[in-house]
Amino acid sequence: MSSRRPRSPAAAPPLEDDNLLSEILLRLSPDPSSLPRASLVSKRWLGLISDPGFSRRFLLHHRRNPPLLGFFNPFNFKPVMDPPNRVPDGRFPSCVDEDDGLGCFIPLGCRHGLVLIFLKSQKQILVRDPFNGEKHRLPVPPLFDAEVTPISGSVFRAAGDIQHFQVVLVGTEVDKQQHTRAIACVYSSETGGWGDRISTPLPSRASMGELPNKINMYFTVSVLVGHSLYWLLRHISAGTCTLDGILKFDLERQILAVIPAPVDIAKNNIGQLQVMRADGGGLGILFLSKLRAQLWKRETNSDGVASWLLGRTIELDKLLSMNSKKYRGPVMIQGFAEYNNVVFLRTTIGDFKIQLESLQVKEVPNSRILTLYYPFESVYAAGI
Repeated sequence: MSSRRPRSPAAAPPLEDDNLLSEILLRLSPDPSSLPRASLVSKRWLGLISDPGFSRRFLLHHRRNPPLLGFFNPFNFKPVMDPPNRVPDGRFPSCVDEDDGLGCFIPLGCRHGLVLIFLKSQKQILVRDPFNGEKHRLPVPPLFDAEVTPISGSVFRAAGDIQHFQVVLVGTEVDKQQHTRAIACVYSSETGGWGDRISTPLPSRASMGELPNKINMYFTVSVLVGHSLYWLLRHISAGTCTLDGILKFDLERQILAVIPAPVDIAKNNIGQLQVMRADGGGLGILFLSKLRAQLWKRETNSDGVASWLLGRTIELDKLLSMNSKKYRGPVMIQGFAEYNNVVFLRTTIGDFKIQLESLQVKEVPNSRILTLYYPFESVYAAGI
């Protein structure tokens, strides 16, 4: 007599399993139109997508590949994506308003859906969430004399966190012995306070016949590479801008260090250098030399010795259809989007954004004034 195994209940189709369907929806493109389109499939799909828990997971899943929604110029938002992904005009308000008072406003950058601004006249740091208008005002630590110490800063969220944020302020100072040092301090929204003072010596300029001086860090925007933040250290004297090195802040070990810059690009104008993520990862520098864009990368050999290597060179005159023999105006870097590897360039024939890997070019609205662009990269689902 033959025995038959009892039949197991038929498994539910994959799209009828809410857990499996959520995992599928989680992997949709982070473009603004992806989730709204998916929510139109059925009320069930809309319910899953509208759940706050799903929204949090979707944001974290795409933390490292957010779309470039646009840029602040410097305070008003300018969208750059095409329909249906284009953020509607007026969706993001100005980063500063009457409540922030009058005076000098200095943008310090954007990251992880937040905008960082230095309110110089109030001696405050403003962290703003353009999605909901939420604002956090932080007093500038006493160690930063905002009247005489040029400062820069960076905002970020730790991995796996979409609620709390941290701010790193960096600057330079000259002590009583006339030694120049870089200083830093970290704020945590979780603890609600600033941490201890962190410092490191900066290269001496005495050998160059110059008096010690604070290195200008205004309008120096950071880049996040791995677990470290980087800023260019620029020294301006007699109309000449010299790259003194790259300031590194290790987020895990909470230490500052100075990395030497490539000697071939030590002296240059302010708008022709940008620290960036290199091809394949690691630290890099974008350097504009006339109508060429050079991509440098810092590499370490088998003996642990680090050095700079010149990688790709992009012929901008060919890419932007400029006649190099007739073009006389400068080409300047206006902004850099670290996650999308996109650079914004200002030329006398227009303003452009260039994706450095695909070399896709798109013209962007020309600013009437010479200003920096602060790219805003974040996950945004219109209408959800």
